[in-house]
Amino acid sequence: MNQKALQHVAGRLSLRAPQRESLQALATAIAATPDMLNPKRDVPMLLETLKSEFPKLTDFEREFPSLCFALATGVGKTRLMGAFISYLHLAHGINNFFVLAPNLTIYNKLIADFTPNTPKYVFKGIAEFAVNSPMIITGDDYEVKGRHAGSLFSSVSINIFNISKINSEVRGGKSPRIKRLSEYLGDSYFNYLAQLPDLVLLMDESHRYRADAGVRALNELRPLLGLELTATPFTESNKGPVPFKNVVVDYPLAKAMDDGFVKEPAVVTQRNFDVTQHSKEEVERIKLMDGIRLHEATKVELLTYAHENAVVVVKPFMLVIARDTTHAGQLLALMESAAFFEGRYQGKIIQVDSSKSGAAEEEMISRLLAVESHDEPTEVVIHVNMLKEGWDVTNLYTIVPLRAANARTLIEQSIGRGLRLPYGKRTGVIAVDRLNIVAHDRFQEIVDEANNPDNPLRLQQVILDAPADTEKTESVTVVANLDGLIGGKTDGPVYPAVDNNPPVFNGIAETTAAQYAIAAFNKLQHSPKTVATSKDLLNADVQQSVVQAVTEQLSLGQQSLLTAEEPLDVAAIVAKAAALMVNQTIDIPRVIVVPKGQVSSGYKPFTLNLDGLNLQPSERDILIQSLQTNQQAFIVAHVELSEAKPENYIVHALIDYDDISYDDHADLIYDLATQVVQYLNGYLSTDEVNNVLANHRQLIAKTVHTQMAEHFWEQADTYEVEVRSGFTPLRPCAYTIAAGQAISHYRETLNDKSKIKQLLFGGFSKCLYPAQKFDSDTERRFAVILERDAEKWFKPAKGQFKIYYKDGAEQPEYVPDFVAETAGYVVMAETKSQAELHDAKVQAKADAAVKWCENASAYLLKHGGKAWKYVLIPHDEVKENLQLGDYVQRFGRGNVFR
Repeated sequence: MNQKALQHVAGRLSLRAPQRESLQALATAIAATPDMLNPKRDVPMLLETLKSEFPKLTDFEREFPSLCFALATGVGKTRLMGAFISYLHLAHGINNFFVLAPNLTIYNKLIADFTPNTPKYVFKGIAEFAVNSPMIITGDDYEVKGRHAGSLFSSVSINIFNISKINSEVRGGKSPRIKRLSEYLGDSYFNYLAQLPDLVLLMDESHRYRADAGVRALNELRPLLGLELTATPFTESNKGPVPFKNVVVDYPLAKAMDDGFVKEPAVVTQRNFDVTQHSKEEVERIKLMDGIRLHEATKVELLTYAHENAVVVVKPFMLVIARDTTHAGQLLALMESAAFFEGRYQGKIIQVDSSKSGAAEEEMISRLLAVESHDEPTEVVIHVNMLKEGWDVTNLYTIVPLRAANARTLIEQSIGRGLRLPYGKRTGVIAVDRLNIVAHDRFQEIVDEANNPDNPLRLQQVILDAPADTEKTESVTVVANLDGLIGGKTDGPVYPAVDNNPPVFNGIAETTAAQYAIAAFNKLQHSPKTVATSKDLLNADVQQSVVQAVTEQLSLGQQSLLTAEEPLDVAAIVAKAAALMVNQTIDIPRVIVVPKGQVSSGYKPFTLNLDGLNLQPSERDILIQSLQTNQQAFIVAHVELSEAKPENYIVHALIDYDDISYDDHADLIYDLATQVVQYLNGYLSTDEVNNVLANHRQLIAKTVHTQMAEHFWEQADTYEVEVRSGFTPLRPCAYTIAAGQAISHYRETLNDKSKIKQLLFGGFSKCLYPAQKFDSDTERRFAVILERDAEKWFKPAKGQFKIYYKDGAEQPEYVPDFVAETAGYVVMAETKSQAELHDAKVQAKADAAVKWCENASAYLLKHGGKAWKYVLIPHDEVKENLQLGDYVQRFGRGNVFR
């Protein structure tokens, strides 16, 4: 096995774990059968050899070796094809590939994805293809391009063909056009390909055309190797699904959900809904209206997430599955009528079915393909069985199925096109990560099917209350007081009720000059040697430089402001702006810890904690079959040894991780593997140990790798604390709140505390924002204490501090609950329930915050600022009879307090 090429391709293409596993399986298959890539090999012999490597493989199902990789929708099969081609070329010198698509949509998509400089180019990162990219030959241009295949200009040729077009050509026993004589080639292109000694066939969505006449014709190409990719490794027959016999990797949808590669589907109904009390038409109308309610709520959550995280805004849409074309037309008429949400969806709905032709069909397809665009108006797609594989969108969030089907079919047909994640990974925000299936009339049936212990697919449940205006939500942006005072602008809607501060500058001219001054002051944050803290903005020399910068800005297109009857006093405006900044901010330095000199890293030796690891051998081969997809998995009882030592199972699985170098950590890896084997020997016989290791090596390696992350070390000659800025501007806060709600006073005690997350609170005199949102009543009560005891305070927005903590192998950002300044120090505060105080993640956040406070204090105290202190407060200790100083004394953390 060419491990170097394998790691190179997997790393360069940033393959996900199931993609990497698939590439590893291909490499293993070739390594286990040296004659695999020899045109004169013994195919039955190859099959017998590979059966011991891949328990599910029982037959190639073709006259040449053909391996199936069953990966769930949304995991990335096209990128995996790019990885296969890259590896086969780099490791084994394969230069000719034939890629088969099931329909025109996927055919066009594959051509785009294999074409350089396109958004989803599959070879992005492969240096060998950066200059000399593969030649793409298609079913439309092969007669011309085929003459140049294998030329000096490109050593790799990728032929992309549409099987549905070939099927149409072979009807009536005819030969496909690819088999006919070409005047350019002097022979048929088919014969040219069949004579190539290194042709590899890749079949996308292979379940769609396995038995087609076109495929039987292409089988005569006799390729070296066939690679099939599908999410559903079975074909339908009169007797039911027939599983593929050549599956070597099976990564089902349930596993993709567990690993976070796709959205989490949820079934939705209305609280206390009784379907028997409504007609069929009424049920459909209620489902559609509730679907729109969910759609609009999701739109707000996506907007808030985008603003909070400074990422592109995703526009969601809703999919309605109609019974037939007539029904689709009726639904379109209803949803565009004034009776349906006052006609607000007119022009925002497209009907996708076979009833259209000509220009109307072109417009339909154009809008459908552009539905991900934020500028495209479509918010609802009504379809009748026309959305097949290849329509890969990431912004489908709500599905309303109105076609009769049993629970299993309803689930499968509903979720297929909506699983892809818009940001490529789960965000941790439930509404952003969830796909909603509105099924009032089938809710319990679907829940029962999803909860079937034999079915690995799990669904969340969403229960809606009856429609009410108070349930509408909106995304709002709250800017800091300073931005409001000078009329600063921010992206997204600013909540109107928070703009209560009268302007402090008179007229457009003064306001413009003040805005230029604030922008110039903000740039000085990156010059800590000149402006160590915000108070240095009051320095005469600093202000003079800003006066000069503002004057230059005003002179560029603002001549009228400088030559008005009453000329601007720029120096006075700059001084006023500086005083505002100092008064309306708390100094937050940007602190970076940088290693200096020689940097080394590794893992400390440690003893594995294997408590609870009680894996058992299988006494007989176990077949696990999904009721949803009929995909099968095996746990094999009798395993032929493929490793010389049992420890090697673990070693080989561990070195597949990118962050573990075998050369640097060989001793530790073998020590940990030995610990695993010794542990298993404690309760299993030798044969049973091999059984467990062969079946569960990846699971065991994952357990070991997770513990290794806890013992990672990095060492440098020295570490230096660099301060990149002495202060940072306050970021706008993005919130999702109940629409139309007046701002609540922060001293108001809510009767229904569960509603607190839907509200904005105001009435503050010392907060640096005009309004804040609280996650609990504990936070609201702590704000009461801060209003009384602090000089100024605020709740930070995400990205304000950039404090990161260690959570296993990840380093998420920590956003503290509160920051408050007093006469003597600045407090960073977190309120937690008693049950959470000793949670490992809470403690990791606290450790990171304490370290930040120590570094910030060292810098600020040196430059005349105030020390920072971190407090972690139990929720039941938040009482108004306590002073802020009491919390600092009782719950303070870190060296700052010594």
